[in-house]
Amino acid sequence: MSSDASGRSMKVLIVGGGGREHAIAWKVSQSSKVDKIYAAPGNAGIAEIAECVPIGVMEFDKLVAFAREKEIDLTVIGPDDPLVGGIVDAFEAAGLRVFGPRANAAILEGSKAFSKDLMKKYGIPTATYENFTDADAAMEYLKTAKMPIVLKADGLALGKGVLICNTLEEALAGVKEIMLDKHFGNAGNKMVIEEFMTGREVSALLFCDGTNIAPMTSAQDHKRAGDGDTGLNTGGMGTFSPSPFYTKEIEEFCIEKIYKPTMAAMRAEGRPFHGVMFVGLMLTPDGPKVLEYNARFGDPETQVVLPRMETDIVDVFEACIDGKLSDIDLKFDNGAAVCVVLASDGYPQKYEKGLPISGLDRFSDADGEYVFHAGTKFGADGAVLTNGGRVLGVVAKAGDLKAARAKAYKATEKISFANKYMRHDIGKAIDEA
Repeated sequence: MSSDASGRSMKVLIVGGGGREHAIAWKVSQSSKVDKIYAAPGNAGIAEIAECVPIGVMEFDKLVAFAREKEIDLTVIGPDDPLVGGIVDAFEAAGLRVFGPRANAAILEGSKAFSKDLMKKYGIPTATYENFTDADAAMEYLKTAKMPIVLKADGLALGKGVLICNTLEEALAGVKEIMLDKHFGNAGNKMVIEEFMTGREVSALLFCDGTNIAPMTSAQDHKRAGDGDTGLNTGGMGTFSPSPFYTKEIEEFCIEKIYKPTMAAMRAEGRPFHGVMFVGLMLTPDGPKVLEYNARFGDPETQVVLPRMETDIVDVFEACIDGKLSDIDLKFDNGAAVCVVLASDGYPQKYEKGLPISGLDRFSDADGEYVFHAGTKFGADGAVLTNGGRVLGVVAKAGDLKAARAKAYKATEKISFANKYMRHDIGKAIDEA
C-alpha cells in the first residue's frame, strides 16, 4: 500500500546481498513512498540504508514468514536462483505483493535450451544452435561444426557457464568439462551448442508487466577477468551506460523484432512475464541477435542503469505487478555512467576473504560517485571486510562516457584493501565509437 490517500508509508523487502541489490536498495530509498527497507541477507553496504536480516535467498518459507510478520508491502527479488526456484509463486500464494517473474516465466533464464527453442518457434533472431543431453552425441556434432563455436550449460551457472572454443580440441574438452566433469553442476545436464557470432555486445533491460514493456537505458558489461578481454569469464568486471553502439535505429528494431515478440511469445505459452527482462544482444553484421535472456536486473549493469533513472522505481515496480506499465513515463538522464568492479585478486578462482577495506567514507552521491557493495561483511569490530570475489562496484556519473570513465577510475583510488584487483580498460570501446 502506497503513501497516497491513506497516508501510510511502505515497507519494502529486498531479497539478495550483492551489488545489484545494493543499487536497488539505494534507488528504493529515494522513493517518497518508502518508510522502511529490509534486506535478506544484505551486506555491509546495504546495511547503511536497510535493516539486514540473516535469511538466505533460497529460504522461501522463512522469507514469506518474515514478510508476513513485518507486514511488508512489497518484496523485490534480486538474484536468479530464487526466481527460477519459484520464490514469486511462494509469495503470491501467501497473498504478498512481489516484484519478479514466476517460475514458469523465469525459465527464460533458467534454461538456455528453453529460450533457444522459444526463439526458433517465434522467429526471434538468434544464433543457430542444437541442444544435447548426451555428451557423445555432442562430440560427434562438433566434428562437423564450424569453429569457433560456443558451448553453453543449459541451467544457471553464476554467469560463467559459457565456453567459447576456437578449435575442435577445445570444444571436445569443453563438452567433457560441462557434461561429464559437471564443472557447472547440474546446469550441465543439458547443453546448447551454437554458432559463434561476431559484433558488439549490448545489454538491454526492460521493465515488463505481462503485456507491455518499458525499455531502460542500454549498458555494456565486460565479462572476462583480464584486460583486453583475456582470462576466465566472471560475473562481470565493469560496465558503462549508455552504449554508443546501441543507436535509436537499433533500439527500434529490437523493440519490434525482439522485445515485443518475446513478451508475446511468453504470453502465448501461458508464461506471462512480470519483472525485469534482461536481453543480451550481439550487434552482428546481419543485425541484432539475442545472445541470452536473464529474468532479473543485470549485475553489474544495474549499478550504471539505476543511477541514471529519474522515475520513482517503486511506481515502476507496482505498475509491473498490476499490468499498468503503460501509465509510467520512464525517464533516464542524458549523461553517462561507468562502473569499475574492485575484485579480490585470484577471482573467479581462489581468493582471500576477510580483509579490511578503507576509503568507503570518501564517497558522496552529491559528487556523482557511488560505491555499491557486492561482497562485503562486517568484522567483529564493525570494520567492513571483503567477503567475495567481486567486492565493490565503483560508479561515476558525468556528462559523457569518456568523462564518466576518467572519473570512475579516479574514484577507485579512494578505496584500499590488501588484494584489490581491477581491469584497467573498462569502457575502452568508447574510444572507438
